[in-house]
Amino acid sequence: MAPSITNSKCVLVTGATSGIGRALALAIAALPSHPKVIGVGRRKDRLAGLKESGLDIEEFDVNADKDGMKAFVERVVGKYPEIDTLVLAAGVQREVHFKKEIDIDAIATEMHVNYFSILTMISFFMPHLLKTAASGQPCLIAPVTSGLAYIPAPWIANYSASKAALHSLCSSLRVQLEDSNIGVVEISPPLVESELHDAEGTTEALSKFWMPLDEYTKQTIEGLQKGDDVVASGMAKNAYEKFEQPKEEMIREMGRRAATHSK
Repeated sequence: MAPSITNSKCVLVTGATSGIGRALALAIAALPSHPKVIGVGRRKDRLAGLKESGLDIEEFDVNADKDGMKAFVERVVGKYPEIDTLVLAAGVQREVHFKKEIDIDAIATEMHVNYFSILTMISFFMPHLLKTAASGQPCLIAPVTSGLAYIPAPWIANYSASKAALHSLCSSLRVQLEDSNIGVVEISPPLVESELHDAEGTTEALSKFWMPLDEYTKQTIEGLQKGDDVVASGMAKNAYEKFEQPKEEMIREMGRRAATHSK
């Protein structure tokens, strides 16, 4: 069996209490294969709604330190030893204007939530995923990046940079794990209907241009079922195919050379 959401038996979804994370969690739970879905988030009222929809829930804020992240992973692996898939959708977005005073703490938090927390969570889950994959059950790691990983938006410079870092991590991780029965799928949305924009007060303006969440979710689930390496839609798909896809074979070649030299 190839790593694909169709073969997933137990899926953990971060950022599951709103936006893309919530939509994907509910859509995955509704697949004909009926995988167990664990929705992870920090808002108790939203988690309760997921539970009413039949999902398992875990309260956790991904803006945790290393020890908190490690304890969380150990707890959920102990509770759900069948976990084979991670959909990492938690994220925050802030405007940054360098001509004005910048809140460095807010920038650090944004980078931590959007990149370092995902890297850390993957690292702590890796021993479990490697063991599960070696037993014959395909595993899947699916971080949510953005079309802005390929073409940055200047007014959300740090957000764009965090997603570019995550995109790069996905490309490298995919090569490192290609012989392990663990697939790495980059989920790359365009501008999508989401509460992510509420904090900046840009919802009204952006709603004229964004892709409806239902439409985006349908396209993404179809891509996850096909087992694509990158599941991108709209402008994100266009940008990936034009600027990033040509690099993928170069990245694989670099991986092959590194593997040869390390022997």
